[in-house]
Amino acid sequence: MFSSNPSLHKKKTGMTSEGSSFRDPSGFIFDKNGKLFRQVNTVYFPQFDRLIKSGLYSELVNDQLLIRHRIISKSPDKIIIRPEKIPFITYPYEWSFDMLKTAALLTLQIQKVAIEHGMILKDASAYNVQFIGTNPIFIDTLSFDIYREGQTWDAYKQFCQHFLAPLTLMSLKNLRLNLLLRDFIDGIPLELVSQLLPQSSRFNLSLLTHIHLHSINQRRMADRRVDVRKYQMSRFQMLSLISHLENTVKSLHIGKVRTEWEKYYTFTNYTDKASEDKHCLIERFLKISQAKSVLDLGANNGEFSKICAQNGAYTIACDIDPLAVNACYLDNQSNSRLLPLIIDLTNPSPALGWANLERSAFSDRFQVDLVLALALIHHLAISNNLPFEMIAGYFSKLGKYLLIEFVPKADSKVKILLQNRQDIFSDYSQKSFESAFSRFYKIIDRHQVKESKRIIYLMKRK
Repeated sequence: MFSSNPSLHKKKTGMTSEGSSFRDPSGFIFDKNGKLFRQVNTVYFPQFDRLIKSGLYSELVNDQLLIRHRIISKSPDKIIIRPEKIPFITYPYEWSFDMLKTAALLTLQIQKVAIEHGMILKDASAYNVQFIGTNPIFIDTLSFDIYREGQTWDAYKQFCQHFLAPLTLMSLKNLRLNLLLRDFIDGIPLELVSQLLPQSSRFNLSLLTHIHLHSINQRRMADRRVDVRKYQMSRFQMLSLISHLENTVKSLHIGKVRTEWEKYYTFTNYTDKASEDKHCLIERFLKISQAKSVLDLGANNGEFSKICAQNGAYTIACDIDPLAVNACYLDNQSNSRLLPLIIDLTNPSPALGWANLERSAFSDRFQVDLVLALALIHHLAISNNLPFEMIAGYFSKLGKYLLIEFVPKADSKVKILLQNRQDIFSDYSQKSFESAFSRFYKIIDRHQVKESKRIIYLMKRK
């Protein structure tokens, strides 16, 4: 199954603390004997008490907006809680446009509910949101502070940098610009966003306010000592700001964009009989492996990921194409077993942050029962010049079983890849493929798809 405790490092106490929680003086996450806990420090006791007694915690949990926890122990110097475990930790730069948009709206919704209960979000980081399948949930129990009439929203800048900035860039410029979140771990600077956006965005009052003028104000105030007591915001003004941000986020949509794989995926060389046979093979091999967790590499719109999820496996559906991943997300709303992600397999998400501990590398976050690699091998071996042995070695580190499709040179898809380049791939053959993968796997079964030259294998890691 999945390991969902990334970036852990040992402490002298024998427990391991989660690398991304060291910045928060309110408490930290730690792992002990494979179980995830959270320590609440004394400085946060008043806020934690208000969170519970105000009814805010119960309402958010009952509405499935906030992760549930159990209080394990209380003492004068700390409270230990055990939150429910997230199956697989993801990061905003791996989300599609509508996933990030949903996470932004969830954050604003929680902010509104919090104010109704006399509390407020003290931060609005996109990393406070995770997905269980396609369902978003807020995971930072210690993000709530006691609301005082007249205070401003300290997390406004963070919300704009973590959510509004990448969403606006993706909507108006290019879907791939969410990758800027990998370089700017604390959110994309608004000054940079303002420079990158088209001039026409300045005629949009919402973007003018929250991006362009906000950026100018940041620069103007950067070197000044600011007395925050001079700035007051009534409860009505606070709720108006949240509503305005909500409407701004809702107004952003994916424009008319094309991606590298758009036309490639609209055509399939499978006959109806071949397609039916492929579906049956996948279901049969899934049952043999008894997989409860699946990593689908090159999932496209999630057609086969959905089969895995329907057979009871928690499935991560990865693809390089942001449109395909977004379509997969929208087509599988409220599916708690299918998680779409934008992952470039030739350059997956690396470890990031202070000492590379704050954000874990993609392949360090899990160990699955089954890796699914359908219609992928030719892209890796031919488009990216990767040797079979390197592909097999990498796949073997990701999961116990491998369900993989070999696409021969005679296949029309391979011919498309080779039509504008010299065929230097003399080792691209079924024999070489089996030889390389046999060094890491035992081949359990193989089957040629009916009315096709393609072969589907089920392998088990040695």
